[in-house]
Amino acid sequence: MSDVTITVRGDNEIRVSPERATIHLTVSSDGHDRAAVVTEALRRAEPLRAGLEQRVEAETLVEWSSNRLSVRGDRPWNNEGKRLATVYRASVDFTATFAEASELSLWVSEMSGEDGLEIGHVSWALTPHTRARIEQEVAAAAVGVAVARAEAYATALGLTSVVPQEIADVGMISAPRAVQPGLQVRAAAFAVGESAPAMSYEPDDIVVSATVEARFTAS
Repeated sequence: MSDVTITVRGDNEIRVSPERATIHLTVSSDGHDRAAVVTEALRRAEPLRAGLEQRVEAETLVEWSSNRLSVRGDRPWNNEGKRLATVYRASVDFTATFAEASELSLWVSEMSGEDGLEIGHVSWALTPHTRARIEQEVAAAAVGVAVARAEAYATALGLTSVVPQEIADVGMISAPRAVQPGLQVRAAAFAVGESAPAMSYEPDDIVVSATVEARFTAS
Protein backbone atom coordinates (compact mmCIF):
# COMPACT_ATOMS: atom_id res chain seq x y z
CA MET A 1 0.00 0.00 0.00
CA SER A 2 1.29 3.45 -0.88
CA ASP A 3 1.65 6.16 1.75
CA VAL A 4 -1.63 7.45 3.13
CA THR A 5 -2.21 11.06 4.18
CA ILE A 6 -4.08 11.42 7.47
CA THR A 7 -5.47 14.79 8.56
CA VAL A 8 -6.88 15.09 12.06
CA ARG A 9 -7.87 17.65 14.66
CA GLY A 10 -6.68 17.64 18.26
CA ASP A 11 -8.22 19.60 21.11
CA ASN A 12 -7.87 19.92 24.83
CA GLU A 13 -9.01 22.16 27.66
CA ILE A 14 -8.10 22.83 31.27
CA ARG A 15 -10.20 24.47 33.95
CA VAL A 16 -8.31 26.78 36.27
CA SER A 17 -9.41 28.77 39.31
CA PRO A 18 -9.19 32.55 38.70
CA GLU A 19 -6.27 34.37 40.28
CA ARG A 20 -7.35 37.97 39.74
CA ALA A 21 -10.65 39.79 40.28
CA THR A 22 -11.07 43.22 38.68
CA ILE A 23 -14.02 45.29 39.85
CA HIS A 24 -15.36 48.28 37.92
CA LEU A 25 -16.94 51.18 39.75
CA THR A 26 -17.95 54.80 39.25
CA VAL A 27 -18.03 57.80 41.55
CA SER A 28 -20.51 60.45 40.41
CA SER A 29 -22.50 63.54 41.32
CA ASP A 30 -25.60 65.12 39.76
CA GLY A 31 -27.14 68.56 39.90
CA HIS A 32 -28.03 71.77 38.09
CA ASP A 33 -24.88 73.69 38.97
CA ARG A 34 -22.06 72.40 36.80
CA ALA A 35 -19.24 73.71 38.96
CA ALA A 36 -20.79 72.32 42.14
CA VAL A 37 -21.35 68.94 40.50
CA VAL A 38 -17.71 68.74 39.38
CA THR A 39 -16.46 69.75 42.82
CA GLU A 40 -18.61 67.16 44.55
CA ALA A 41 -17.56 64.34 42.19
CA LEU A 42 -13.89 65.13 42.80
CA ARG A 43 -14.51 65.28 46.55
CA ARG A 44 -16.12 61.85 46.51
CA ALA A 45 -13.36 60.38 44.35
CA GLU A 46 -10.47 61.51 46.53
CA PRO A 47 -11.02 59.18 49.54
CA LEU A 48 -11.56 56.30 47.14
CA ARG A 49 -8.20 56.97 45.49
CA ALA A 50 -6.52 57.22 48.90
CA GLY A 51 -8.13 53.99 50.12
CA LEU A 52 -7.09 52.07 47.03
CA GLU A 53 -3.53 53.33 47.30
CA GLN A 54 -3.39 52.22 50.94
CA ARG A 55 -4.50 48.74 49.93
CA VAL A 56 -1.77 48.56 47.30
CA GLU A 57 0.79 49.48 49.95
CA ALA A 58 -0.69 46.85 52.26
CA GLU A 59 -0.47 44.33 49.39
CA THR A 60 -4.17 43.45 49.55
CA LEU A 61 -4.71 45.08 46.16
CA VAL A 62 -2.70 44.24 43.04
CA GLU A 63 -3.33 47.48 41.15
CA TRP A 64 -5.90 50.15 40.45
CA SER A 65 -6.55 52.85 37.87
CA SER A 66 -8.99 55.68 37.19
CA ASN A 67 -10.11 57.69 34.20
CA ARG A 68 -10.26 61.44 33.92
CA LEU A 69 -13.30 63.29 35.18
CA SER A 70 -16.18 63.13 32.73
CA VAL A 71 -18.94 65.75 32.66
CA ARG A 72 -22.12 65.72 30.62
CA GLY A 73 -25.35 67.69 30.65
CA ASP A 74 -28.88 66.70 29.76
CA ARG A 75 -32.13 68.63 29.62
CA PRO A 76 -34.95 66.25 30.62
CA TRP A 77 -38.59 66.57 29.57
CA ASN A 78 -41.43 66.84 32.04
CA ASN A 79 -44.81 65.13 31.69
CA GLU A 80 -46.17 68.18 29.86
CA GLY A 81 -43.58 67.93 27.10
CA LYS A 82 -41.50 70.88 28.27
CA ARG A 83 -37.72 70.91 28.55
CA LEU A 84 -36.45 71.38 32.08
CA ALA A 85 -33.24 72.94 33.32
CA THR A 86 -30.01 71.16 32.45
CA VAL A 87 -28.96 68.40 34.82
CA TYR A 88 -25.21 67.82 34.93
CA ARG A 89 -23.50 64.56 35.80
CA ALA A 90 -19.81 64.37 36.65
CA SER A 91 -18.19 60.98 37.08
CA VAL A 92 -14.86 59.22 37.50
CA ASP A 93 -14.49 55.53 36.58
CA PHE A 94 -12.22 53.25 38.60
CA THR A 95 -10.95 49.69 38.28
CA ALA A 96 -9.32 47.76 41.10
CA THR A 97 -7.71 44.32 40.82
CA PHE A 98 -7.65 41.98 43.81
CA ALA A 99 -5.74 38.72 44.18
CA GLU A 100 -8.25 37.25 46.65
CA ALA A 101 -12.04 37.08 46.30
CA SER A 102 -12.33 37.45 50.08
CA GLU A 103 -10.47 40.77 50.00
CA LEU A 104 -12.74 41.96 47.20
CA SER A 105 -15.87 41.04 49.16
CA LEU A 106 -14.58 42.78 52.29
CA TRP A 107 -13.73 45.93 50.36
CA VAL A 108 -17.12 46.05 48.61
CA SER A 109 -18.87 45.65 51.96
CA GLU A 110 -16.91 48.58 53.35
CA MET A 111 -17.56 50.83 50.36
CA SER A 112 -21.16 49.96 49.47
CA GLY A 113 -22.65 52.73 51.61
CA GLU A 114 -20.57 55.57 50.14
CA ASP A 115 -22.53 58.41 48.49
CA GLY A 116 -22.33 58.49 44.72
CA LEU A 117 -20.52 55.16 44.42
CA GLU A 118 -21.84 52.74 41.81
CA ILE A 119 -20.46 49.20 42.00
CA GLY A 120 -20.13 47.65 38.55
CA HIS A 121 -19.29 44.19 37.30
CA VAL A 122 -16.39 41.96 38.27
CA SER A 123 -14.17 40.27 35.68
CA TRP A 124 -12.02 37.27 36.59
CA ALA A 125 -8.70 36.32 35.01
CA LEU A 126 -5.39 34.50 35.38
CA THR A 127 -2.00 36.09 35.89
CA PRO A 128 0.04 36.42 32.66
CA HIS A 129 2.54 33.84 33.96
CA THR A 130 -0.13 31.26 34.74
CA ARG A 131 -1.97 31.89 31.49
CA ALA A 132 1.22 31.38 29.44
CA ARG A 133 2.05 28.18 31.33
CA ILE A 134 -1.45 26.75 30.98
CA GLU A 135 -1.59 27.62 27.27
CA GLN A 136 1.63 25.69 26.71
CA GLU A 137 0.27 22.68 28.58
CA VAL A 138 -3.02 22.77 26.70
CA ALA A 139 -1.28 23.13 23.33
CA ALA A 140 0.99 20.17 24.03
CA ALA A 141 -1.97 18.06 25.08
CA ALA A 142 -3.94 19.06 21.96
CA VAL A 143 -1.02 17.96 19.75
CA GLY A 144 -0.90 14.70 21.70
CA VAL A 145 -4.58 14.11 20.95
CA ALA A 146 -3.95 14.69 17.24
CA VAL A 147 -1.05 12.25 17.23
CA ALA A 148 -3.11 9.60 19.02
CA ARG A 149 -5.94 9.98 16.52
CA ALA A 150 -3.59 9.70 13.57
CA GLU A 151 -2.00 6.57 15.03
CA ALA A 152 -5.44 5.05 15.62
CA TYR A 153 -6.42 5.64 12.00
CA ALA A 154 -3.14 4.18 10.77
CA THR A 155 -3.55 1.08 12.94
CA ALA A 156 -7.06 0.56 11.60
CA LEU A 157 -5.57 0.58 8.09
CA GLY A 158 -2.86 -1.90 9.03
CA LEU A 159 -0.12 0.72 8.82
CA THR A 160 2.68 1.00 11.38
CA SER A 161 4.67 4.15 10.56
CA VAL A 162 3.12 7.59 11.22
CA VAL A 163 5.19 10.65 10.31
CA PRO A 164 4.02 14.21 11.16
CA GLN A 165 4.12 16.68 8.30
CA GLU A 166 2.20 19.76 9.42
CA ILE A 167 0.53 21.17 12.53
CA ALA A 168 -1.42 24.42 12.34
CA ASP A 169 -4.25 26.53 13.67
CA VAL A 170 -7.75 25.40 12.81
CA GLY A 171 -8.54 26.17 9.18
CA MET A 172 -4.94 26.89 8.17
CA ILE A 173 -4.18 23.48 6.67
CA SER A 174 -5.09 23.51 3.00
CA ALA A 175 -6.20 20.61 0.86
CA PRO A 176 -3.71 17.71 0.56
CA ARG A 177 -0.59 18.61 -1.41
CA ALA A 178 2.86 17.31 -2.14
CA VAL A 179 4.47 16.50 1.20
CA GLN A 180 7.43 18.65 2.14
CA PRO A 181 10.15 17.23 4.39
CA GLY A 182 10.28 18.41 7.99
CA LEU A 183 7.66 19.37 10.53
CA GLN A 184 5.97 22.76 10.33
CA VAL A 185 4.60 24.05 13.61
CA ARG A 186 2.41 27.12 14.08
CA ALA A 187 0.84 28.44 17.25
CA ALA A 188 -2.16 26.53 18.51
CA ALA A 189 -5.54 28.22 18.38
CA PHE A 190 -6.29 29.21 21.95
CA ALA A 191 -9.49 30.23 23.59
CA VAL A 192 -9.45 31.58 27.12
CA GLY A 193 -12.93 31.92 28.52
CA GLU A 194 -13.29 34.46 31.29
CA SER A 195 -16.33 34.52 33.49
CA ALA A 196 -19.21 36.71 32.39
CA PRO A 197 -19.58 40.03 34.20
CA ALA A 198 -21.69 39.52 37.30
CA MET A 199 -22.02 40.66 40.89
CA SER A 200 -20.64 37.39 42.18
CA TYR A 201 -17.48 37.01 44.20
CA GLU A 202 -17.23 33.21 43.91
CA PRO A 203 -16.40 32.73 40.23
CA ASP A 204 -16.55 29.66 38.07
CA ASP A 205 -13.31 28.21 36.77
CA ILE A 206 -11.69 29.81 33.74
CA VAL A 207 -11.54 27.45 30.76
CA VAL A 208 -8.34 27.51 28.69
CA SER A 209 -8.65 25.51 25.47
CA ALA A 210 -6.58 24.81 22.37
CA THR A 211 -7.38 23.20 19.03
CA VAL A 212 -4.91 22.21 16.32
CA GLU A 213 -5.12 20.53 12.93
CA ALA A 214 -2.39 18.13 11.93
CA ARG A 215 -1.40 16.20 8.81
CA PHE A 216 0.53 12.95 8.86
CA THR A 217 1.73 10.38 6.33
CA ALA A 218 1.36 6.73 7.26
CA SER A 219 2.87 3.68 5.69
